[in-house]
Amino acid sequence: MTRPVQPTASPQTGAVTPPLSELLLATAYVVQAIGEGRSLTDVLNAEPAHRRAAVQSLSFYVMRQLARGHALADLLLDRGLPNELAESLLTTALCLLSVQEREVQENPRVPVYEPYILVSQAVTAAGLDRKTAGFKGLINACLRRFEREREALLVEAYRRSNVRWGFPKWWIGRVRKAYPAQWEAILASSFQPGPLTLRVNTRKTSREALLAALHEQDIAASAIGDHGVLLDQPLPVTSIPGFEEGWWLVQDAGAQLAAGLLPVTDGMRVLDACAAPGGKTAGLLMQARLQLTALDIDRNRLERVAANLQRLGLHDEGVKLRAGNAIDLKSWWDGQSFDAILADVPCTASGIVRRHPDIRWLRQEQDIAETAALQRRIVSALWQTLKPGGILLYVTCSVFPEEGIEQAQWMLQTLEGAVALPAPGQLLPGQGQEHDGFFYSLLRKQGTTSGAGG
Repeated sequence: MTRPVQPTASPQTGAVTPPLSELLLATAYVVQAIGEGRSLTDVLNAEPAHRRAAVQSLSFYVMRQLARGHALADLLLDRGLPNELAESLLTTALCLLSVQEREVQENPRVPVYEPYILVSQAVTAAGLDRKTAGFKGLINACLRRFEREREALLVEAYRRSNVRWGFPKWWIGRVRKAYPAQWEAILASSFQPGPLTLRVNTRKTSREALLAALHEQDIAASAIGDHGVLLDQPLPVTSIPGFEEGWWLVQDAGAQLAAGLLPVTDGMRVLDACAAPGGKTAGLLMQARLQLTALDIDRNRLERVAANLQRLGLHDEGVKLRAGNAIDLKSWWDGQSFDAILADVPCTASGIVRRHPDIRWLRQEQDIAETAALQRRIVSALWQTLKPGGILLYVTCSVFPEEGIEQAQWMLQTLEGAVALPAPGQLLPGQGQEHDGFFYSLLRKQGTTSGAGG
């Protein structure tokens, strides 16, 4: 299976796909940006529309196999290149040149190119930027040497644990210690892209009706969870029936559990803390007609919440969008206690790596303790706004125990009047379940004390 090298027009949109050389250089820019600490989402959003999808496809694959690319570059060079962009281009080309047959069998969407084409286009890519032009010869020599010594170099690279599992060594060690029976499956799941799962908007349609509409257009899909639909193959969201009508939103099956776990009924005063991009906000509003406050520290991200609720027809449901720091109650809270709180707190996002493959390279080991401390500050503040008898749902999309079970234990020991209710606890990816990694803890607030009236 090969990909086109020269510009070609898409039969669906008529858009022209740039030549491979341009895409390789654009992907190298992405790799360099990730190394500088920028998120893949932000970098791809800045890509021109005509090549964004193609660069995203290449970038996602390279992020998943970045450890292999770095290891091969180390083996081929006596020392690293003195130019970050040139090294990123070499690493990108090596990731793509070293695609394994088993990868293609497991995921037909893996980008595959004829070796001679890839080498030629990588050298051409180097000539497209003055920063890399002087390294054309070295890049050419490294790639051709890899082709000559492919098997031996791959054997040597895969002796490194970070190459076998595609994560930094510290990450591998922590997951292995936390889940001695499941760690291999958890790490291996990150090599596959997450499935496209929809959450049916029950205010507008039913799951049966959505499945029927999908099948009418020969889109294979099946039911998952209480309100979910799992597509066999991902599609552009605008091409899925019901997008404009607001019949559904894209939401992982694990994330869909949140709305059902928090017991809300009509008229309740509810807080969705750290609400953006609004998927769980929408889920709650589908459950009942609420007085809901959607809080997020980022005003721009709140605009996305508003847009999602608008498309779903949930924007006039008595929702208040508030920008503020959850810890600083004076900046956003009116003093009236909440009946229920969804605390989808910031986390390392270690449970959604298959959807955001750059996370493993952006996170540092010390981030876990720092994030856990922030989570405790947020929950401690939010607990003051919960009325006696109220319920708080704590959620993270993490697999690290410091952000999950250890936090649940801390909350029971520290939060006044906290009583544990049944909740799923830790959900792990790679266990034969079509969901990402999440942790859920449900707490009821007993007693008569609260932060203010209500």
